Amino acid sequence: MSRPSWLAIFLVALTSLGPFDTRAASDDAARGKEDRFRSLYRQLVETDTTLSSGSCTLAAERMAARLYEAGYGGSDVRVVVPPAFPRQGNLIARIPGTDSKLAAVLLLAHIDVVEAKASDWKRDPFKLVEASGYFHARGTVDDKAMAASFVDAFIRFREEGFRPERTVKLALTCGEETDAVFNGVQYLLTHEPDALAAGFAVNEGGSGRLDGRGRPVSFGVQVGEKVYQDFTLTATSPGGHSARPTGDNAIGRLAAAVVRVDAYRFPVNMTAATRDFFRRSASQYDGETARDLAAVGSGTADVSALARIAAADPLWNAFLRTTCIPTLIKGGHAENAQPQHAEANVNCRIMPGESVERVRERLADAVADPAIGITLADKPGPQPAAPPLDAHIMAPLEAIVADMWPGVPVIPSLSSGATDGRFLNAAGIPTYGISGVFRDNDGNGVHGLDERIRVAALLDARAFLYRLVRAYARE
Repeated sequence: MSRPSWLAIFLVALTSLGPFDTRAASDDAARGKEDRFRSLYRQLVETDTTLSSGSCTLAAERMAARLYEAGYGGSDVRVVVPPAFPRQGNLIARIPGTDSKLAAVLLLAHIDVVEAKASDWKRDPFKLVEASGYFHARGTVDDKAMAASFVDAFIRFREEGFRPERTVKLALTCGEETDAVFNGVQYLLTHEPDALAAGFAVNEGGSGRLDGRGRPVSFGVQVGEKVYQDFTLTATSPGGHSARPTGDNAIGRLAAAVVRVDAYRFPVNMTAATRDFFRRSASQYDGETARDLAAVGSGTADVSALARIAAADPLWNAFLRTTCIPTLIKGGHAENAQPQHAEANVNCRIMPGESVERVRERLADAVADPAIGITLADKPGPQPAAPPLDAHIMAPLEAIVADMWPGVPVIPSLSSGATDGRFLNAAGIPTYGISGVFRDNDGNGVHGLDERIRVAALLDARAFLYRLVRAYARE
C-alpha cells in the first residue's frame, strides 16, 4: 500500500480540528502565580543540559516532579530515556480531552542547550542572574523560556480544573541542538508515536521583534523552514612538480567553480507564508521599499523590485529563494607540487518543496564544468512541504496578540535555519513556530555569548502561551 501524501494527512487532521474558540483567558488570569513560575524557570535554566556535561534526563525529571506535585500521575506524565543515551531523557505529558473526535494539540519545546564556555562569558552561563531588566544565562531564550512556560501552563490548568475539549500534549525533548548525535523528536516518533500524534503542533521558531527602544514592532509566526543540505565540489588532476605547471590545476579549476557558485542566484520561489510575510511587512516601511514589499507579497513584483528587496536585507533574500554558498575549501598536498585534489563544501538552504537533486542539478549548471564532481556531503534529511497558513491556526493567535499588543502586526515567515519542526512536518503533523518571545535586534546572544531575555518579554510570553493553549484547546 502506498503511503498517504503529507497534504492528505494534513487535510484529514484538519477536518477533525473543529472550530477553535477565539475567546481567551484574560491577561490578568494569565499572569497569576508569577513567583512559582520564576522558581520553575530558574530550576530549568540552571540545570545544565549541554551535550558535553549536562543531563536532559535530570531536567526532564525535575519538570516531571513539578507536574506530579500538581496532581498529575499515571501514564499522563512520563520521562522517556533512550537506553543508549541515558542523559538524553525526554518528558511527555498529556491532559485528556473530553471530545475524542477532536485532534490533539501538541506543545513542543527542547530542553537541551548549546555549549557555553564559562571563561568566555561575563557571568556563569548556568546561573540565572536578573540584572538591568534581563535574565542572563544559557537557555534563557533557546528554548527554556518556552519549555518552562508550557510546564507552568500545565500546572495551572490542573489547579484550575481546566478540562479541554481536545487533548493537550506536551513534549520536552533533548537533542535539537545536536541531532547528529541524538534527537528526541525522531526517537519518540519511532518508539512512542502516540506521544506526539496531533492535529498540529506549537513549537519554537517564531519570535517577536523589538525596536531599539524595546517596543514591540511585529509578532512572528514560523510557517515551515528551509532544508539544510551540504554538497561537496571536487576537482582532481594528475599533479606533478610545481616548477613545470601543466595548466591542469585542481585548485585553479575548483576556484573557478567556487566563484561561479558564489555568484549564482537561484530563481525566486516563495511559499504562501513568505508571500504573506512581504505583504504584511510593507506597512512597516515607506516609499519604494514599501511598494516593493507589497508587490512581492501580491506576486506583481518585476525583476527590478525583486532585486532591490534581495539586496536590501540578506534575510529577505533568503525568503525569496534557495541559497547556496561556499563555506569550506581545502586542497593540495605539498607546497612544491601541483595539486592532485581539491574540494569545497557548499552549504545550501533549500526552499520547502524543492528537491535536493534539483538543487544539485542547478549547481552543476552554475559550475559549467563536467570535470568538477558535485556530490552530497551527507544523507538528505526530511524535506517536508511548508504547512498551510490556515485560519484555524491564525485566528486565535491574532485575537490574543491584538489584545496584548494592540496595533502590532502578526507576520508569518519561513525559517532559514532548522528546528525539530522539520521532523514533525515530515511525519504529517503540521507544526508552527509560535514562541511569544519578543527579541532585541542583536538576537539576545542565542547560540552565542551571554544569552539573555528581557524579563518583561519572558513574562509576556508566558501569559501569551497560557492564553493561546487555552484557546486552541477550546473549553
